[in-house]
Amino acid sequence: MFYRTVLGKALCAVALLAAFFHLGPLNAQVARLPAFNVDIHQTSVSGLSAGGFMAVQFDVAFSSILKGAGIIAGGPYSCAQGSLPTAEIACMFALMPTDVSTLIQITDQNARKQVIDPTSNLTNQKIWMFSGTTDSVVKQSVMNDLQTYYKHFVSSPNINYVKTMPAEHAMPTDFFGNVCNFKGDPFINNCHFDAAGELLKWIYGPLNPKSTGPLAEQRFVEFDQSEFIANPHQHSMANTGWIYVPANCANGQVCRLHVVFHGCKQYPNYSSGMTPFGTTYVKNTGYNQWADTNSIIVLYPQIYVGDGDPESQSNPQGCWDWFAYDDVNYATRMGNQMKAVKAMVDRISSGAK
Repeated sequence: MFYRTVLGKALCAVALLAAFFHLGPLNAQVARLPAFNVDIHQTSVSGLSAGGFMAVQFDVAFSSILKGAGIIAGGPYSCAQGSLPTAEIACMFALMPTDVSTLIQITDQNARKQVIDPTSNLTNQKIWMFSGTTDSVVKQSVMNDLQTYYKHFVSSPNINYVKTMPAEHAMPTDFFGNVCNFKGDPFINNCHFDAAGELLKWIYGPLNPKSTGPLAEQRFVEFDQSEFIANPHQHSMANTGWIYVPANCANGQVCRLHVVFHGCKQYPNYSSGMTPFGTTYVKNTGYNQWADTNSIIVLYPQIYVGDGDPESQSNPQGCWDWFAYDDVNYATRMGNQMKAVKAMVDRISSGAK
């Protein structure tokens, strides 16, 4: 339908953007993060782009509790070595090598210093990796280096690397987003490929078929992140995060936990045009449909960027800290964001019976 007035056209645009970016309820009540009957050793992580780098460093730092990791367009542990230029030149655009041998040495040194868990915990993990052949943001050679890095610590049969799809830089789904070779907001592309499902099946083994119906809104819980990190905006973290809780998990049955790290420009208050990003990543990346039928709680910690905020100037794109913009200890158990997310994991799993 075409509207003949400027107001009508504006309202139409807002409606379309709202449908695409899926805003959450404006007056939703923010909860205290609950405890559930979760086996902490059935915890896994995944992430896209900056979230992929974050997932790797969380996996390496807290390997004693993790079952595996799924990495989409990320790179090796400590790839940036605390430097934004290195992050961009080596770890994204591949204009210089990432030097995997040095990154392995850094990992071993951190393990000896006991600022990350012993690397022996990585041996039996299940690692799933995805890199599009046309990714122009994180070049495939960087993900190849991640494979080399993981092979040093993880049994090779436990690594599954998908790298033949002509996909741009985005979270691949089979139901939502732009065409597969598109680069841009919301960095979720419909590649007719269910990355979330594939990585969860690789990590956990055979799963029940995913839910195909609408998911109940009450299963999405917005929680207070400030309980886990003081003054979250000072560390580029949002005041609130999200979890998806299947009904049986809410009712006390034994469940598993998967932590999802979004990419840059995917934080809730990111604005593309007139509409904030909201819960677009939380609700449209495919994790919840599998979680719903397989007793998996999904934790979505969230980043924040404030216009004119001094704390946001070092992270204007809303990325996770994988290049020391907030903290020199960013890749260790003592990193501000790392500690905060680990505390969320501890809370969620504290109801184990």
